[in-house]
Amino acid sequence: MSQTRELLKAADIEAMEAVVSPHPLNPNALRLRKSLGDATGITQLGFHRIELMPGRDSSEYHFHHYEEECVYVLAGHGRALIGEQAHDIGTGDFLGFARNGPAHVITNTGDIPLVMLVAGQRLEQDICDYPHRRKRLYMRGEQADLVDFDAIVPD
Repeated sequence: MSQTRELLKAADIEAMEAVVSPHPLNPNALRLRKSLGDATGITQLGFHRIELMPGRDSSEYHFHHYEEECVYVLAGHGRALIGEQAHDIGTGDFLGFARNGPAHVITNTGDIPLVMLVAGQRLEQDICDYPHRRKRLYMRGEQADLVDFDAIVPD
């Protein structure tokens, strides 16, 4: 490992053990994650090297009400569903998702791993909607409550 916590050399990242990170609402979203931010002590932003095997999804189709996130494709090919429009993506492409933006998910449509640098805020509170599942996730620190859209009572 490098001599300072602030620097991860390429060899350090390669040597990191990837954590298998399934998404609780999408069994096809099985990600291999290396948390670069955690390794360097960053607490307000999440930076992850995510690897998706062919046919796998990045998450459940979703959008955040408050947090912003972005993806930079390091290697491979896939398809990004943004709103209801599908877009082919590949090495060098960048995707930015502003808060309250369109729902999205990425799928590896290639025959090699899709490798991405994924970054996002780590707000103390957020709301995340999963439109295809008709569910909303309320996050407050370590507390998370998942509710059906039908149970939400508007003001």
